[in-house]
Amino acid sequence: MATINDNYLKLKAGYLFPEIARRVNAFAEANPDAPIIKLGIGDVTEPLPQACRTAMIRAVEDMGSRDTFKGYGPEQGYLWLREKIASYDFQSRGCDIDASEIFISDGSKCDTGNILDIFGKNNTIAVTDPVYPVYVDTNVMAGHTGQASGKGEYEGLIYLPISADNDFTAEIPATKVDLIYLCFPNNPTGATATKEHLQAWVDYAKANGSIIFFDAAYEAFITDPSLPHSIYEIEGARDCAIEFRSFSKNAGFTGTRCAFTVVPKTLKAKAADGGNVELWNLWNRRQSTKFNGVSYIVQRGAEAVYSEDGQAQVKELVGFYLENAKIIREKLTAAGFTVYGGTNAPYIWLQTPDGLSSWDFFDKLLQTANVVGTPGSGFGAAGEGYFRISAFNSRDNVEEAMRRITEKFSS
Repeated sequence: MATINDNYLKLKAGYLFPEIARRVNAFAEANPDAPIIKLGIGDVTEPLPQACRTAMIRAVEDMGSRDTFKGYGPEQGYLWLREKIASYDFQSRGCDIDASEIFISDGSKCDTGNILDIFGKNNTIAVTDPVYPVYVDTNVMAGHTGQASGKGEYEGLIYLPISADNDFTAEIPATKVDLIYLCFPNNPTGATATKEHLQAWVDYAKANGSIIFFDAAYEAFITDPSLPHSIYEIEGARDCAIEFRSFSKNAGFTGTRCAFTVVPKTLKAKAADGGNVELWNLWNRRQSTKFNGVSYIVQRGAEAVYSEDGQAQVKELVGFYLENAKIIREKLTAAGFTVYGGTNAPYIWLQTPDGLSSWDFFDKLLQTANVVGTPGSGFGAAGEGYFRISAFNSRDNVEEAMRRITEKFSS
């Protein structure tokens, strides 16, 4: 009989968001008339920018003519898109990133998991706690961890707790770590990092031969001009960091799928024989072998993000969700909740009231207000006693959800 990858058996009962869906579906079946509003999963609700839709329609027409038809594209992505990304997202901010160092993909979620393909099993790995679950679960699947403890922490991972006490920014480890996951603006807490904080991480990584996996999926929501949007704004980051970006949240591509990963050609790691190996070559080989690229139509839509109209429309879209976040933050604060995030990020991170656990608050919020959020404990042990609310929804739904919550929970 065929055997399985036993590492999957180490995973906790279910990935966080399917478990949320299970509970919501059970409640909906028992209460078919309940007007449920979902502010849990960070999925966008507003239409794609007009510039992107127009570009995609034009690209579909291209596929109808032999002269302009496109089959397999380059695995790394079309150069015309990578050049736009390099210019607008990096070079304009003083980052020394070339189009050749950018790899187009179908999602930063995929890339943050797939990147492990090019790294060995003996690396020490650090994650913040709470943390985006994909970072942890993909390491479990890859066999980089032991079993989970009663707290849900896996043997072999180094957990860096973040809380209100340290402004939700992890302290630099006292010991050597090989791979470090950082996410700013942070999911789930909404925290941001200063240039000084990121410089400390880069200095640590260079001193210890570490690699930083920098997830910048929410950088478009940064409004504070003093905050960095990219790890490559930090001196020395080209030698120690891989950055992940996405069009999902800034341009609404969650259902369209387009993202990219930056692997500088100066970035190296050790082989078993002690030699230094360029990671760009390994990632290029991995993508060329396992990935056939993002469709021409979608890449044309992503390219339109960088047009004059696209830039204005994306700015408006991001502003819409930030206004939602402001409404949520202000209404919850007025209702007596202790609230974090929601300023330079689309997530609001709040302390659960009355000593309720994260899942107990989830159930109470669903049952009394018919509103869905995300239990903080689903992001890690240090997330217990916290709760995430997403600003990704219509204005009417956000305002109605806040009316219900404040009515049920006002102190």
